Amino acid sequence: MHPDEIEEILFTPEVIQAKVEELAQEVSCDYTGKELHLVAVLKGALVFLADFCRALSIQVTVDFMVVSSYVAAHSSGEVRILKDLDFGIKGRHVLIVEDIIDNGITLDYLMKTLSLREPASLKICTLLDKPERRLVDIKPHYNGFVVPNKFVVGYGLDFNEKYRNFPYVAILKKEAYENL
Repeated sequence: MHPDEIEEILFTPEVIQAKVEELAQEVSCDYTGKELHLVAVLKGALVFLADFCRALSIQVTVDFMVVSSYVAAHSSGEVRILKDLDFGIKGRHVLIVEDIIDNGITLDYLMKTLSLREPASLKICTLLDKPERRLVDIKPHYNGFVVPNKFVVGYGLDFNEKYRNFPYVAILKKEAYENL
């Protein structure tokens, strides 16, 4: 599965799974004796969440949010919650599970919004971090990989809903998205 639109594969399935296991071990250690509530940001975090959740050795609960700030390949700068949490988080240890932190606007908004709901703790775990694009000061507590300032797809990340099912993370060629 290597279409013409892919410039380069950054992380193979094996490298990704090793990193997911490493992150899960670190989180499991940090939350030993506590119940952790995972909040996945859909749709991109779905694949990462599934593997990460199974790799954890602690008790967890899971909830989902759908948040939007992108139109095609461009951030609108405006964050909208399209689907909110199903369960309250007051007094709970919450870990936001994200596929990628790009400009940081969405996660900054989520951190501020969710902190108003008075969780016992609120942290971020991301598979990918793109600090070169950051527009706000936000850093993940748990981070898998730093990626270059390129458009990445695969392992849940998409462009116009395509490429999510690729088992690797890859750079998408500019020709595939630049005219939109």
